[in-house]
Amino acid sequence: MQTAKVTVLPYDETWKSAFEEIKTEIECAVGDWIIGVEHVGSTSVQGLSAKPCIDLDVIIEDYSVFDAVVRGLEAIGYTHEGDLGIRDRAAFKYANKPHLLKHHLYVCPKWSAELHRHLTFRDFLRENAEAARRYGAVKEEAARLFPNDIDQYIAYKSPCIEELYTLCGLK
Repeated sequence: MQTAKVTVLPYDETWKSAFEEIKTEIECAVGDWIIGVEHVGSTSVQGLSAKPCIDLDVIIEDYSVFDAVVRGLEAIGYTHEGDLGIRDRAAFKYANKPHLLKHHLYVCPKWSAELHRHLTFRDFLRENAEAARRYGAVKEEAARLFPNDIDQYIAYKSPCIEELYTLCGLK
């Protein structure tokens, strides 16, 4: 059992500007090698309750620029963690960025299945307010039931995610 405090908050308009601050910092460091930065995850969906952590995908054309992107991100305090078991999605961590909201940074080639999943799910939730409302309610309930167990939180919301994946064509 992995123990971590699980906090799910109502949607916060400041998540948009928090994403923009992170995106600007990343673009300044690696903008010459990337083709975009996408705000993904629950904080990217207007009205959706979420853990207050920005998820973002940095998109590259292909792996020919990957080493340059890694060096650029390292220069501004990120450390490459590998793919963490998800093909064609490189994860990065950071230790000291108090000026930015907590975030998860991933680098994906434009054809990555994981990038496609992130964008498809985000766009589906943005376009389907009822699905987003239902998903938000499940997340809030999961956090209420399992405030100190991230694994149980994830397990509780998984059936809802699977149902939504089916509705948006990911299953």
